[in-house]
Amino acid sequence: MNNRPLLQLKCGHRARVIGFSGGHMLADKLRQLGIVPGVCVRVVRVAPLKGPVLIEVDGRSIALGRQIASQVQVAEDECDSL
Repeated sequence: MNNRPLLQLKCGHRARVIGFSGGHMLADKLRQLGIVPGVCVRVVRVAPLKGPVLIEVDGRSIALGRQIASQVQVAEDECDSL
């Protein structure tokens, strides 16, 4: 299993969320957005100049700031076939 922060994924890559390294408030906010452990996400775009990371979760596009994306831990190898 290749665990890494979501921020390190390249555009077009998929990964399964395995957890968060931030506190409870961050985890609650991400859960409200549908970003929960076990869900697969795909990186759609990484904006230049320290802009947000656009991801797709269950057919919805969500923009995350780089600080938040760096705190979402994913396993890249688990969603390759989706």
